[in-house]
Order: sequence, then structure tokens, then C-alpha cells
Amino acid sequence: MEHQSRQKGFEQMLESERLDGFLVAHPANLRYLCGYTGSNGLLLFLDGRRTFFTDGRYTQQAREEVAGARVRIANGSLLAAAARMIGEKKARAIGFEADHTTVAAASEMRRLARRNVSWKPASGLVMHRRMVKDADELRILRDAVKMGAEVYQQALPAVRPGVRESEIAGELEFAARRAGADGMAFETIVASGKRSALPHGRASSRPIARRGFVVIDSGVVLHGYCSDMTRTVFVGRIGREERYWYDAVLEAQLAGIAAVKPGATAGDVDHAARQVLRRFKLDRFFTHSTGHGVGLEIHEPPRLGKGQQERLQAGMVITIEPGVYIPEKGGIRIEDMVVVTPTGCAILTPVSKELMQI
Repeated sequence: MEHQSRQKGFEQMLESERLDGFLVAHPANLRYLCGYTGSNGLLLFLDGRRTFFTDGRYTQQAREEVAGARVRIANGSLLAAAARMIGEKKARAIGFEADHTTVAAASEMRRLARRNVSWKPASGLVMHRRMVKDADELRILRDAVKMGAEVYQQALPAVRPGVRESEIAGELEFAARRAGADGMAFETIVASGKRSALPHGRASSRPIARRGFVVIDSGVVLHGYCSDMTRTVFVGRIGREERYWYDAVLEAQLAGIAAVKPGATAGDVDHAARQVLRRFKLDRFFTHSTGHGVGLEIHEPPRLGKGQQERLQAGMVITIEPGVYIPEKGGIRIEDMVVVTPTGCAILTPVSKELMQI
């Protein structure tokens, strides 16, 4: 990973924001900027230098993982150690991650710093850079998506009437660990029958019904990066109305993918998918946004929702996942991960979207 080039790019952003320094504490941002994967760390940009603070539990890990920054082991509070350094340099404007800082932490920062230090809350500065993936990130994300697809296909034979939803989730999660995943990107969703109408129907102890939709939404983490895929299968013989619902969602998903290109807004993609469901008179059953960014975290900007004005750029990795959820009847969601290319997009998810009947 090009951590030092990321750090230099971030420092240039700080200059444009007129900040003398910046404190980074959010774990995903730390991993992105310097490679650290532990649970307690603080990266200080100050006076053209970078210092990474952690505690004695992570001495060896920090020295092995942290790139482009000097490692300092703090005896007490990491914030106190950083504040002392800021005081020594006589910096005036120090930014911090407003979207990841608690009220208590912000209060502590102000208490520890000298009176002439001005703390400047800033949102999304690191995330703005994380939205566009570099070549190394894209390689890992492709591998994560491939692994997620493979473990889904390994678990699919377990889907049959009478098998508990949690058993299917367990099969999938065991296959992921066996394949070498760091873990799961989120709690696996397996929702069958009437429960498939729950957009976030996490796997329960209920058995798969003898007839109906089964929504399976899962993702793995590989080398810190997430995958996300949803497929919907049907147990038993599907009826005409249910086929109509499935075909509508599939057409909406394909329309969303077709709308992805550099310069399009996130809202444009959402509108393309939603317009298809409106034509099928099913749009009132689509209750969430069309997609989201994916990377070191399972949900990252941009959010592909109504009116979202973020413009897509080549290198962004996003999901396209419209759904229809009809209370007391069932639901369908179809989700792929795609990467924005200079001319459009490329689908990363290698699993067929044709309706499977079990």
C-alpha cells in the first residue's frame, strides 16, 4: 500500500483547509493512512511530520505495521501525549474528525491544549480520499468479492425447507473462515418466507418455509476490505405475481448499473433504478437507497439515494441493490458490487442473477 503518498496527499489537503495539523483516530482512517490495524491509536499530522501514538499493548504491532510515521508509546492518555506535542510546536489550528469524535473526547482535547490552540472540527477529509480506490485497493476488493461469491455458492445447497436460517448463515460463515477471510463484513442476512420482506432480516432460528423467497445478503472481509452481495432464491414453484416482482427488481438493478459512469450523480443512479420500479407500480415497496460505497468499511460514501449530488469518479466501488419488500408476502433484493471505470462501470460480482428455484 502507498501509505506515504496517501499521507502527502492528505497534508496537501490540510494546507488548502488552512490547518496546521490534524488528529486521526478512526480505525479505518488509520489503516488507510498508515497501515495500523490495532484498536487504540492516534495519528498526528503536525509541522510536516507524522507521529503515531499508541499504548504499550501495541508496541510491537505498531512498529511492524505503521508506515510513514514515527511511533511513540504513551504512558497514559494518547490525547494528552498529542496535546503536549502540539503545545511544543506552538500550532494554532488543529483539525480533528468531527464525524468520529465523541463530545467527551472533544471536551478533553480542549481541556488539554494551550489556550491559543484552536480545535477545528472537520468532517470527511480522509473519507473524501478513501472514496476513490487505488490499484492495490481494487485488487484486494476484487479478491474479496470473488471470495464472497464462492462461499455463497458453497452454502447455497443448504437452502432447503426445514433448515434453520441460522444454519445457512453458519454454513456461509464457516466457508468464509475456511477460505481465509478475516471475518464477516456484517451480520449475515438470511430471511425466508414472510421474513424476506424485512430489508435487514438477520438470520433467525426459524426454518426455511416450504415455499417462498429467501434473501441472502452476506459479505467477507479480506485484508481489511469488505465485500457485499445479495441474491434472492425461491423455494418451491414460483407464481406469476412473484415472478413479476422478481423481474421488476432485476430490471431495476440492471438500470441502476447502466446509469453508473463518471460524472453521473449518486442520485441519478438511484433515480434510474427507482423509475423502473415505478413503472412496475412497485416503487412504494422500495424503502432504502439504491446503494453505497464499499471499502475498508461496509458502508462508505457515496450513498446512492434520492437527490444525492456526489458525482461518481473512476475508481469508486459501489453497490447497486434495489429491492421490493411486500409486507406479509415476501421480498426480493439483488445486489452487485461495481467499480466505476473511465467509460462506465464493471460488475465485480461473478454470480448469476437469474432466478433460482429450489
